[in-house]
Amino acid sequence: MSATPSANDVLDPEVEVLALPDVAQRLGLPVTKVRQALRDGQLVAVRRDGVLCVPAEFLSDDGAIVKGLPGTITVLADAGFTPDEMVRWLFTADESLPGRPVDALRATGAREVKRRAQALAL
Repeated sequence: MSATPSANDVLDPEVEVLALPDVAQRLGLPVTKVRQALRDGQLVAVRRDGVLCVPAEFLSDDGAIVKGLPGTITVLADAGFTPDEMVRWLFTADESLPGRPVDALRATGAREVKRRAQALAL
């Protein structure tokens, strides 16, 4: 089994993160499936105080991965972003959206967020 990829904790301390068992509970999946989602690039995890966690904002209120997040992660990875850079970009305010890319994804702005991510690769 390969190691679960993760970013350093580049988030503000106020950003809520969930340990993998909590993510699994919210998604209604076993922890092994959450780890697989991380390996498959559907989610990005951070290590906070040595614990592998997922930002709570990556999960929708209806118990799913935020629509558009996996595609955005793929675009960022294809652009050469490291997991640290992905997390930092998703949680950094962008005046042209407006707000943070993660907020736009949650508000059904996935297409525009992916467009911005693709522009970074040029």
